[in-house]
Amino acid sequence: MKGINRSNKDMIQATITGQRQVDFVELPTPRPKADWVLVKVHASAVCTEYKSYLSGRETLAMGHEGVGEVVEIAQSGPVKEGDRVVILPQYPCAKCDLCRAGDYVYCQDNYNFKDFNGSISGSGTFAHYTLKPAWLLPTIPDEVSYAQATMAIDGIGASFGGFQAINVSSSDTVLVTGLGPVGLGAIVNARFRNARVIGVEPMPWRAQRAREMGAIAVLDPTDNADILPQILDLTDGKGVDCAVDCSGQPKAERLCIDATRRRGRVAFVGESGEDLTIRVSPDMIRKGLTLVGSWLYNRADYTKVMQVIQQSPLIDLLISHQMPMSRIQQAFETLAKGESGKIVLDPWQ
Repeated sequence: MKGINRSNKDMIQATITGQRQVDFVELPTPRPKADWVLVKVHASAVCTEYKSYLSGRETLAMGHEGVGEVVEIAQSGPVKEGDRVVILPQYPCAKCDLCRAGDYVYCQDNYNFKDFNGSISGSGTFAHYTLKPAWLLPTIPDEVSYAQATMAIDGIGASFGGFQAINVSSSDTVLVTGLGPVGLGAIVNARFRNARVIGVEPMPWRAQRAREMGAIAVLDPTDNADILPQILDLTDGKGVDCAVDCSGQPKAERLCIDATRRRGRVAFVGESGEDLTIRVSPDMIRKGLTLVGSWLYNRADYTKVMQVIQQSPLIDLLISHQMPMSRIQQAFETLAKGESGKIVLDPWQ
């Protein structure tokens, strides 16, 4: 991996060039047009990019959890130069019914960034600059740091939509399966609502961090003992009120269904490429479960997400590492070992 060097007119963007290989490339700094805005990226949290790093899948533009400062606009709009903003993900059309309703992540007519801009320069947030439509740049409160603000995307944002969908309250006991960075963010959301949390996680670092964040129990799925009876013991034999899967693993998804009480609610947040068997009669009709999938949160809920960031003392536990982008390989390796919460990178170091 080469160190970061920058000419006066070019910007730096991180790329994956092979298995466990990262490089930094110089690209022309993009210019905004229409209602798009140029943002100087001050911080970007790491998500699952490390999986491409481990597999060697070439990735020219990375990062979708960035925050920064508006430095150039093409036309007047909802943001101005100097605004500190969260860079919400994707490139939705802003015109369809889903976008107008705030559910932009489900847009089926996203911009093709390369076709729109003429190159990939500015399409990721592991870079000095990025381009984004102005309406996807909500401002950051003055008292919130750039690193903290990155949690408004996948850190707590990924599970926040699920918590909204299943209406978790202070009277609930919530099962969270998979306590990686997104699952730890789910604990932040649960504790902010004063709900009790039972976690399921095999990796020791993550399990310990979950306990530090207030989980009443963290169960290891690799133990010989069956987890379901343990969950029932912790809930007076009834099962949890709600469950949120952040692992994307069919066994964990099935556990969420089996461990949730009658008339309970389950949200699936973790992405999965495998099939899950759902039995309509015993799971949904006779047990009366509500099962929902959730991908981020409605645009109108941004202020509520930011309230969690502003008020929860657990945000600083969720962010376990802050690193210069020049050490991105170390960030990927740390995530791959399961020894971190959210890792936040500074693209300018």
